Amino acid sequence: MIEGQYEIADAHTHIYPFKIAEKAAHSIADFYHVQAGDVGTVDILLQNGEKLGIRHYLVCSVATTPKQVPSINRFITENCAAHPEFVGFGTIHPGMTETEMITQAVRIKEAGLVGIKLHPDIQDFLLDDPHLFALYRACERELGLHILFHCGDARYDRSSPRRLAHVLDRFPDLSVIAAHFGGYSQWEQAYSILRDYDRLHLDTSSSLSFLSDETAMRLIEGYGPERLMFGTDYPLWVMEKELDRFFSLPLSDAQRRQILFGTFSTLFGVSQKENAAQPPLPRWKAGKS
Repeated sequence: MIEGQYEIADAHTHIYPFKIAEKAAHSIADFYHVQAGDVGTVDILLQNGEKLGIRHYLVCSVATTPKQVPSINRFITENCAAHPEFVGFGTIHPGMTETEMITQAVRIKEAGLVGIKLHPDIQDFLLDDPHLFALYRACERELGLHILFHCGDARYDRSSPRRLAHVLDRFPDLSVIAAHFGGYSQWEQAYSILRDYDRLHLDTSSSLSFLSDETAMRLIEGYGPERLMFGTDYPLWVMEKELDRFFSLPLSDAQRRQILFGTFSTLFGVSQKENAAQPPLPRWKAGKS
């Protein structure tokens, strides 16, 4: 039985300014040949999340050109200031020089954001390109910024698990979050390569609907719930369906709580909202078998 309420963090969401949100959401969906589950505005994210009991969010956006970087980082920073439930990740574009990338990383840190989101496939770079090494080193040593990588795509080799392993080997103290169980559409390959990197964290986004119960449970138990965070990849997928899929897995209560909030809380220093008003229980919280 699923009993009681759960503190829930969505560790993988994208937000966009209202005037471009629909276009941006459809552009990402087109890249993956799927239909966008939602629009991508802050208001809709929060409205949907409130209905589902989600009270914490990792928010990010990806720059497709170097020129977009400052405005996107301002947008993320402003929304994190307005919404304390947000944990913000900035963006950097690999088309910048090493000096420009590090300058932007310093500004991200100074703005109070806690990490950087990079998408090798959409931004068209190799995850282990030495051009990025100065940035990785600065995040690892001086800035203490996390890096959330989009990882995996059977169509390309830019963000493959093998390339991520190269970065983890070279920068063993870099805090890395590998999206999509470490390898979107390459889940088995990712697990075989990445499972023993104990400092690596992963999220469940854009994965659960593609995996059988048996495979999902093997990945969760193999990586360990303490390394995993629940994520929806909003607005690419419908948030409620992602939670439905998560709660359909034969997880223990302790495993659910760890993935839904425990790992997020530990990694980002976020506390449970003890006194926050609770929404009505969604159906998958109300004792569904």
